[in-house]
Amino acid sequence: MAFCLATLTGRRRLFATIGFVVSGALCGGIWLSAGTRAAAAVAAPPPALQQPGAAGAHGALIGRYCGTCHSDRVKTAGLVLTPALLGQVGENVENVELWEKVVVKLRSGAMPPPGASRPDQPSIDALADWLEAALDAAGRQRMDPGRTAAFHRLNRTEYQNAIRDLLAFDATVASQLPADDIDEQGFDNVADVLSVSPALLERYLSVARRVARLAVGRSPVAPIEESYKVPILLVQDDRMNEDLPFGSRGGTSINHYFPIDGEYEIRIRLHRNYVNYIRGLGTPQELDVRLDGVLLKRFEIGGKAPGRPAPASYAGNIFGDAEWENYALYGDSNLKLRFQAKAGPRVLGVAFVRNLTAPEGVLQPRQTVFAAAINDLRDGNAAVEEVIVGGPHAALGAGDTPSRRRIFVCEPARPSEETPCARRILGGLARLAYRRPATAADVDTLLEFYNAGRADGSFVAGIQAALERLLISPDFLFRIERDPAEARPGTAYPLDDLALASRLSFFLWSSIPDEELLRLAERQELRKPGVVDEQVRRMLADPRAKALIDNFGGQWLYLRTLANVAPDPVAFPEFDENLRDAFRRETELFFESQVRDDRGVWELLNADYTFANQRLAEHYGIPNVYGSHFRRVALDERQAAIRGGILGQGSLLTVTSYPNRTSPVLRGKWMLTNILGMAPPPPPPDVPDLPERGEGGRPATVRERMEQHRRNPQCRVCHAPMDPLGLALENYDAVGRWRSAEGGLPIDVTGVLPDGSQFAGPGGLRTLLLERREQFVRTVTEKLLTYALGRAIGPRDRHVVRQIVRDAEQRDYRWSAVINGIVASPLFRMRRSAA
Repeated sequence: MAFCLATLTGRRRLFATIGFVVSGALCGGIWLSAGTRAAAAVAAPPPALQQPGAAGAHGALIGRYCGTCHSDRVKTAGLVLTPALLGQVGENVENVELWEKVVVKLRSGAMPPPGASRPDQPSIDALADWLEAALDAAGRQRMDPGRTAAFHRLNRTEYQNAIRDLLAFDATVASQLPADDIDEQGFDNVADVLSVSPALLERYLSVARRVARLAVGRSPVAPIEESYKVPILLVQDDRMNEDLPFGSRGGTSINHYFPIDGEYEIRIRLHRNYVNYIRGLGTPQELDVRLDGVLLKRFEIGGKAPGRPAPASYAGNIFGDAEWENYALYGDSNLKLRFQAKAGPRVLGVAFVRNLTAPEGVLQPRQTVFAAAINDLRDGNAAVEEVIVGGPHAALGAGDTPSRRRIFVCEPARPSEETPCARRILGGLARLAYRRPATAADVDTLLEFYNAGRADGSFVAGIQAALERLLISPDFLFRIERDPAEARPGTAYPLDDLALASRLSFFLWSSIPDEELLRLAERQELRKPGVVDEQVRRMLADPRAKALIDNFGGQWLYLRTLANVAPDPVAFPEFDENLRDAFRRETELFFESQVRDDRGVWELLNADYTFANQRLAEHYGIPNVYGSHFRRVALDERQAAIRGGILGQGSLLTVTSYPNRTSPVLRGKWMLTNILGMAPPPPPPDVPDLPERGEGGRPATVRERMEQHRRNPQCRVCHAPMDPLGLALENYDAVGRWRSAEGGLPIDVTGVLPDGSQFAGPGGLRTLLLERREQFVRTVTEKLLTYALGRAIGPRDRHVVRQIVRDAEQRDYRWSAVINGIVASPLFRMRRSAA
């Protein structure tokens, strides 16, 4: 195996590097070719191993500082480390896994443990460098790209996106399928956890039947209704989103698919309090219904009561007026409308006309959101609770929809033309759906279902039946990678162009390859020099690349968890759905801007800007931001110290807290796992809860109560590297507000890591992490590689991760460098055959 020697600066010594390449030939089980990264040179042993005294010096260090706990007799944690083992680094799988664990502990400063005698930091760094060089050399000499599952089921997001790109039909099918399992890293696209059960197949059958009928434009057997609910804690005092007109207030916008041209009905239900009375009917208000921005009808509601209502009471008539009572119960019963709509995706808007006049009388203090939701009667604004769309009640034709244009590439004029036309339609769809050229057998199978559907109905019914079969075909539901017939058992081989195209599209788009990518693969041009790099640039610039933000970012940054968080309404009365949505949008837009602007990965930690609307800016204390729309906001030096980067964003701070308080443990665990790449072990089952108060029952901060908790020696080992990271973020409460005291007690945000590194507060923590930016980039790369491959990354893969990071360093760790490094790596382009 040829490789070159590259001298790298910093804490690392000399490393053997390999240039991952675009195309070439299989050589000794390793994928080689002429690429643009590093030139091949004469094979040589790793530089660290060329130093005669290196192994002896490092062996002496291990014997002195590690032998006490990890001797043959003590075997702490089941681990034995002796100087003699240094001569066997990378010799077999067991040794690779052993020494990769040692490297992680050394890099993190976790070993030797706190309180034990430890060498100076340069000696620790030198040992870690030496081990990494030896492991990298062994990994290159015995390249094992791993074996992804031969049958890799699409998760529900990928399935929905594949239908969108196959049929030009953005069906909301993910909600109709059960949630996918996640692996230990938190990703739901890992093949090993994507099981298949009879119940799941039944759901796929149901979804395929519904999608096929809507896509071909057949009228439903009977009118169907879809309900769109608005969260009760969503404050509707402002314009809600960009799909609603300026001058509107509250309500919601709905992306609804109308199956055919026809007559439909919309019904609107207003928010009620806990005794079922409509809220906010004390003043006249106007409610507009719009279809694609065109006003369909304006309803007038509120202000119907003659005179002043009596004080509220829970006994008898709470209004003291029978007419008001009746109106408060049934005031929205006439909020319904029949209208005609063209087939296809349409935007329905339901919103109030904004009243800009100032309220009369003495301004009352606003109730908490939760109290308002259950107690409000006449006061305040009315709000939309649910919109129900039903139909069609009268069919006016199949209509002209994107999906019909995509499917019906031909239309038979006479019966004799139907079968040839059906074959052409189904062959084209099968090619895209199966991500490969469709065979005659593929089309014949679909034609059998077409003929069955055609016998009971029309040409369109036949295409619908065949489409149902296609959407549940194993070739569509699964990403199938077949070993070549000539591949020897247990050996590495390069993926063919079609398999590589699928890996690219599901990595960057969470969907199937488009026409350009598939055409290149069919012509076997994808692996030509520079072609993949060009395709990666094109695909990242495509709007579909937002899937990388939503799916990878949403899982890595815990954004998907945000929807399930419920802060205590008594402790945090200001938290509402508007703030939850603002948290999510800020992080999504911030992460997207980092990737699309091709910034350095490390800038996620210290960017001097964020994205905010007025609601979020007020929560953060950022002035001069008005309106409900999000915009990029530059942070001054003080604001950047508090809110710069992901560590200061409310989404992350909220999902790593408990409902009624912060959790330095959850925050520290997230930092260790997702920032430093050192996931702590799960806690033992008998760990006591955190004390509610300090010693003697006195009030105490979370930090003081955790110090009580850590007096247990069992707890101290795991908490020592974790708690300081979480405690540094204690200036943020459980919903991300900045504070300097907790319960009247000052907050101590200083911390010391096991390796002696000291820091204070978010600013000090950020500085410490930036000093270790390579470690952060390495963690992000490993997470992204797990997501790209759909399998867990193990010790035998880490030499590739380190190589990707070293290559990316030359370009300041930019996102494009990391992504291109992953795509060019042997782990992405190769596969091991079955044993």
